[in-house]
Amino acid sequence: MLAIVHACAVLGIEGVLVEVQVDFNPRAGIPSFTIVGLPDSAVRESRERVKAAIKNSGLQFPMKSYVVNLSPADLPKHSTAYDLAIAVGALAATDQIPLTALENALFVGELSLDGRVRHVQGTMAMAYAARQNGYDTVYVAAEDAAQAAFVEEIAVIPVATLGQLVEHLYGLAPIPPYQRDALPLDAPPNYDDRVDFANIKGQHHVKRTLEIAAAGGHNVRMVGPPGAGKSLLAHAFPAILPPLTFTEAFEVTRIYSVSDMLSAEQPLITQRPFQSPHHTISSAGLIGGGSIPRPGAVSLSHRGVLFLDEINEFPTRVLELLRQPIEDKTVTISRARQTLTFPANFMLIAAHNPCPCGNYGDTARACTCTPNMIKRYQSKLSEPLLDRIDIHVEVPRVEYDKLMDDSLAEPSAAVRERVIRARQVQTQRFADDPHMFANGDITAGDIQRFCATTPDAKQVLELSVRRMQLSARSYHRVLKLSRTIADLAACQQIEVPHVSEALQYRPTQQL
Repeated sequence: MLAIVHACAVLGIEGVLVEVQVDFNPRAGIPSFTIVGLPDSAVRESRERVKAAIKNSGLQFPMKSYVVNLSPADLPKHSTAYDLAIAVGALAATDQIPLTALENALFVGELSLDGRVRHVQGTMAMAYAARQNGYDTVYVAAEDAAQAAFVEEIAVIPVATLGQLVEHLYGLAPIPPYQRDALPLDAPPNYDDRVDFANIKGQHHVKRTLEIAAAGGHNVRMVGPPGAGKSLLAHAFPAILPPLTFTEAFEVTRIYSVSDMLSAEQPLITQRPFQSPHHTISSAGLIGGGSIPRPGAVSLSHRGVLFLDEINEFPTRVLELLRQPIEDKTVTISRARQTLTFPANFMLIAAHNPCPCGNYGDTARACTCTPNMIKRYQSKLSEPLLDRIDIHVEVPRVEYDKLMDDSLAEPSAAVRERVIRARQVQTQRFADDPHMFANGDITAGDIQRFCATTPDAKQVLELSVRRMQLSARSYHRVLKLSRTIADLAACQQIEVPHVSEALQYRPTQQL
């Protein structure tokens, strides 16, 4: 007897439906259980888990011949997510589950030997694929139900054990669908009060640049001596970012789901990501990759912040890999069998010292580095990479009288309110384009449409481009930055003060 059950594979962050065909031959003389369709070791081992789970759930497993085909057969199958579908197919093929109960349903989950249904990674991507392909029900482990329920217009059935699932499919003890109302969709972001802008002494001009970056989704490079507060400012930056929209939270949660970085306690990402990898990170760890390609730090910081502290300490070959995701907002990973694309629309915050000893240009301490050492240290950041950063700002050493000042600066909450108002303007501006969320997303083809300037501002910009010898990319980034400054000032058009401030953040030479 043949039974067909539907499961799902994950390629990148996308789900691909897999048809699990189970053929049971009761007349076979030699018992066997064969799985075909390019299964890896984890999938081949599922036959042992399925046998034990069925028997320990009080169900029958006739010792005859089973052939399980995972279709499409040319798609490599990884992970233990096929266990539940194979078990359901074996039960249906042996007349222990009605075939009609398997229609328009997706079965996802790993099986324990005692029949419990366990967590698997990528549940949200699988549920999304089920909805896109017209399925109305998805059966998942109870701890994965919350992230799967993030996908609308599909019933999510939380399954604790295989025996419970059989009773549900027969209608003996129906399992109620997971209630989407229980999801923490409106949970406020949890900001760290210890790194509030109010507690950071001085650096008012740097705080201003971070406000502009947060308002428009721009990249920032901070250069200054050790102890000036670069890392502290970067860690305070998330507190001034606007909260995630539902669409953004959905995108980020899908990435974390396939990376297996969600938990039953935190099934959804409701706060903008903040990734701060160490400079010893590999290219696969930063960009993504591996034998089974997984998202890297640039994708895990999607719609959030990628902070590279002491960026000059990162290998040059690793840094150069950032050029494509900064420009295209995506990462493309090619393998012999497939090419995968991960989203990577992040805000880059780079911080580093001006030289190996950190005192080059400092008025308080003398630099001990030779000119060659300084040049070699600074040359790790190539011109093409620097050209892709919107804001370049110096972070000087904080003066003693400012450190001893007991008064508090403007809190992050007040800055965040201005950022949110500027983002609301941009949301209305990009209402017809689902791929744009902030001014930093404006493409070269849309510059003229969204970045209207006054005649005087256009003249200032033209003169500055000639004198500073800005590239076409730098010119576009100045315009986008000017657009954000104008939004913070509630101006419809880009005026001279907005262009002048934006030009101040372009480096005339490498520091």
